[in-house]
Amino acid sequence: MTPAARVQAAIEVLDFVIEAAKGEGAPADRILADYFRARRYAGSKDRRAVRELVYAAIRALGPVPGNGRDAMLAYGRADPANHHVLDLFDGSPHGPAPIEAPLEKDGAIEATPGLAPEWLVAALARSGMAGEAAQALMGRASLDVRVNTLKADRESLDLPEPGEHLAASQALRFPAGTRVEEWDAYRDGMIEVQDHGSQLACLAADARPGETVVDLCAGAGGKSLALAAAMSNSGRLVACDTDKRRLGNLAPRAERAGAGLIEPRLIDPGREIEALADIAGRADLVLVDAPCSGTGTWRRKPEAKWRLTARALEKYAALQDRLLDIAAQVAAPGGRIVFVTCSLLDEEGAKRIDAFLARHESFEARGVNLPLGGPRGKGWRIDPFHDGTDGFFVANCSLAC
Repeated sequence: MTPAARVQAAIEVLDFVIEAAKGEGAPADRILADYFRARRYAGSKDRRAVRELVYAAIRALGPVPGNGRDAMLAYGRADPANHHVLDLFDGSPHGPAPIEAPLEKDGAIEATPGLAPEWLVAALARSGMAGEAAQALMGRASLDVRVNTLKADRESLDLPEPGEHLAASQALRFPAGTRVEEWDAYRDGMIEVQDHGSQLACLAADARPGETVVDLCAGAGGKSLALAAAMSNSGRLVACDTDKRRLGNLAPRAERAGAGLIEPRLIDPGREIEALADIAGRADLVLVDAPCSGTGTWRRKPEAKWRLTARALEKYAALQDRLLDIAAQVAAPGGRIVFVTCSLLDEEGAKRIDAFLARHESFEARGVNLPLGGPRGKGWRIDPFHDGTDGFFVANCSLAC
């Protein structure tokens, strides 16, 4: 592909991404995969270049642009370093049509540079995420792994690359794009890909051998695997989710990791307490890794800023409240609830814990003290700018005996 053809391909992919964002369609990485699956002629360098253009344009723009062409034009104008992109609107074969005069040349396009839609930028600012801290949400994420202590240890594990030792006791960091899934250690379950922030959230849960633990929103089980390692495979760990497809990914991962104590449990939405009747009031720890807006993961999924609406944020907050209320019925006297969201909005963090404690006076907030991050309300927050991780809010509440 010529450089101009790569720009045109990025425009076409952006058209799909924009439509998906408006209609709750596929994420950008899946759109890119599907696009190139239908275009086998594109080589690996072409695919990489188009991917870089697509994500660079998404990161550079605030509100949802009108179309891919406008998005690429706005990206080209946003920074002098990007101006070479505009020269490739040359009408060459397979390239984008020339920039039209006078409208496109004068800037009359449906795309605006910025961090995110204005209402969302304001919500982040109210939550203490403004300036450089907010801009860091559009940075590039590295690749972090957790060494699985059921099979190995960070200090003695021999890997093809050494990795940077991070604050979490078993965390290693590698450059983005490192193909760890091809390493023997990955295939043998000695390491798992897990962001450093997520590993720190699991440390805050402080799961212990012999405990009864419920992972209420386990998904594909990344945090369940970390909890199993912390428990040394001793005790009971029930990993729940309402999504059969996602939960189905947990069993093979647990087998590879040697996490034999994990009990996957599919539950029906609205009937959670019935599904957990056998352990209601008996759990030493309930982890509520709640569905959320994902503002803390924009480095990996920058198009998520285009998908979120104020109404959707309200729905997430209501769901988080309901999940915390369920957790309150599952926790044993003296037990604890650890609430986690990969969000940097107070609406999905500090405000949710305040509301929970107001509804459940028998619970009290316990301190969270992690090697990175700092207090936020009655919980703890880590973020890309200050800590080099995805963004997370973590809170720990205990039930009086």
